Amino acid sequence: MSKKIQVLLLTSSMLIIAFVMIGSLGVHASGASSSGDVTLKHIGVYSEVLYRVRAEYVEEPNMSAVTNGALHGLLESLDADSSYLTPSEYKLFKQKKTEGKASIGATVSKRFGYAAIISVIPGGPADKAGLNSGDIIETVEGLSTHDLSLAAVKNHLVGEPGSRLELTIIRTRKIEPQKITVVRDVVALPPVTETMAADNTGIIKAQVLTKGKAAEIAEKVKSLQKKGAKKLVLDLRNNSEGEEEEGVAVANLFLGKGAIGSLQGQKVEKVTYTADPQKKITDLPLVVLVNRGTAGPAELVAAAILDNTRGDVVGDKTFGEGSVQKLIEVPDGSALILSVAKYYTSNGKVIQDTGIAPNIPVASSDDIVAVSDDDDSSPNDEPQKTQPKEDEQLRRAIEVLKMKTQKS
Repeated sequence: MSKKIQVLLLTSSMLIIAFVMIGSLGVHASGASSSGDVTLKHIGVYSEVLYRVRAEYVEEPNMSAVTNGALHGLLESLDADSSYLTPSEYKLFKQKKTEGKASIGATVSKRFGYAAIISVIPGGPADKAGLNSGDIIETVEGLSTHDLSLAAVKNHLVGEPGSRLELTIIRTRKIEPQKITVVRDVVALPPVTETMAADNTGIIKAQVLTKGKAAEIAEKVKSLQKKGAKKLVLDLRNNSEGEEEEGVAVANLFLGKGAIGSLQGQKVEKVTYTADPQKKITDLPLVVLVNRGTAGPAELVAAAILDNTRGDVVGDKTFGEGSVQKLIEVPDGSALILSVAKYYTSNGKVIQDTGIAPNIPVASSDDIVAVSDDDDSSPNDEPQKTQPKEDEQLRRAIEVLKMKTQKS
């Protein structure tokens, strides 16, 4: 074995050791020996596999690509949000953080090994291009998202306003992948809206839970009460962007007591979020609407309302996104984005990958009539105007509130 290959194998093994040992630093003395033995055993297996690949593969392998692939797989085996960035990817990551002012207006995660769209911002580039919640991004700019970390995928989604992004999308109703062009733009986050429906039902729609949205929701609640609202629907469908602290604040608007949720990790001390009675603003009967595009802070709200029996949750099971990441730089110029804590419901159930199951499940109905598989139209073609379907989830939410007020 050449000295160059020996150095490469040693470096790779040391990187793996460093990553694995992060989790063993907090092990108690009584378990340290067995944990160390297991770690060394795994490192031995990894080194042996690398050696066999180098020595016996059908042709001379690109060991740099092999190592990068192993590190990508190591991080993605933990969860969808953990990523390994090569030195070039990390350089691009830092560049996009400062220069990437435009995006496609969509929240993405990893599912089934590929990037998946959780939800899109109404009126944003992704929405205009016809992208929807649940779409799988097979390729981005010609690169398979299966071979890219989530952080690397997000690198490609941002850029300069007006720049074009080529995607290949897989959909359940289409046999063949579809090529879609999205024009990046600066996306304006939609405001919270209010509507007064029949039977004195106030409907509040929040598309994101970024900073300040709890205050907006509070204003809408007070406004609807002044207009005579006797019950409320909080619509959090396709709400997947924001900050968990804002989700806690939104839940607190409707809760005067009880736990809202918690945050905990191996090295992150447990934090429990408890409702402050002074921040509660209403006792009106409440239903929270969710779907598969509901994720993150919005899931925390739905879980808190459900677990504290403050109201009902109507719709589809949510996406399951609730973790905190830490950026760790590696001396060779690469970096890790590592999940270090997860959010839990007040009942102690993890939100990440599990999601929130409504107590009143109602399947989503497409806003637009489904396109048949034999339709040859391009996704970038001007969409045909069709009759919108009835919003069955909203109808059911209003019905649930009506029944509750009649009983009371």
